[in-house]
Amino acid sequence: MGTFKDLLVWQKSMELARQVHRATSSFPHEEKFGLVSQMRRCAVSIPPNISEGYGRDSKGEQAYFLQISRGSSNELGTQTTLAHEFGYIDDENNEQITELNDEVNKMLNSLIYTLKH
Repeated sequence: MGTFKDLLVWQKSMELARQVHRATSSFPHEEKFGLVSQMRRCAVSIPPNISEGYGRDSKGEQAYFLQISRGSSNELGTQTTLAHEFGYIDDENNEQITELNDEVNKMLNSLIYTLKH
């Protein structure tokens, strides 16, 4: 049996966190405690919740932590859209982050569904 690090969704969520960190490093200084902080917190919370759920014994607990990750992914999606509309993220970074976040979200949905059925 492998570890949580073997999960593709965990690997992709780690890449998502790295992309968000890079993209937000160029935001205006006045957003340091606004969108920068919010986006980084969301992106950085996805992989740890996946790994915490992986370590739980029951399927219900596993699904619970994956749902927390999914909520952070959904929140990040809205924040990314706002950052793009405010002109803080260019089209290319917006597309990359959005596509990867959507992929992570779909994988989380699939895992949650599998655990619940």
